[in-house]
Amino acid sequence: MNTRKMVIMTMFVAIAVAGSTFVSFPAGIARAYPVQHAVNVVAAILLGPIPAVVIAFLTGLIRVLTGTGSLLAFPGGMIGALLAGLFYKQYGKAWLAGIGEVIGTGVIASLLAVPYAKILMGTTVTAFFFVPPFLVSTVSGAALGLILVVRLQQTSAWHKIESVGGRL
Repeated sequence: MNTRKMVIMTMFVAIAVAGSTFVSFPAGIARAYPVQHAVNVVAAILLGPIPAVVIAFLTGLIRVLTGTGSLLAFPGGMIGALLAGLFYKQYGKAWLAGIGEVIGTGVIASLLAVPYAKILMGTTVTAFFFVPPFLVSTVSGAALGLILVVRLQQTSAWHKIESVGGRL
């Protein structure tokens, strides 16, 4: 992995961490952090699935260590980033990266959160406890990410970063 790609990934982590500090809203029993999902979509399209997962992991780690996120940041961010990257890599359509983010986070991660929360957080709740807030957060973030991609693809900066990015 080259230095430029690592710098770009670090910038995405910084944007996601800072964005989660300043942009959130109530979503049922939880808070929605749409910037993380937007970053997942943009990173998945620009850099590919593996860098997007690394970005989501590092963002979750920083948020947990600084007390601005819960352990649910790991499965929520990483599964969505992976599916967004895989869907985009397979089909080359930006909107499918958004769908991958929604399915990965809003459906799969929210269902995985039930046993995960029981084992690691000591809570016993049903899937209906997690699905609505995860969906609200990821749908709003994926939409934001897709809007950003469409706008950024019209800039020369996107093409420069894309040429550096290379797929992993």
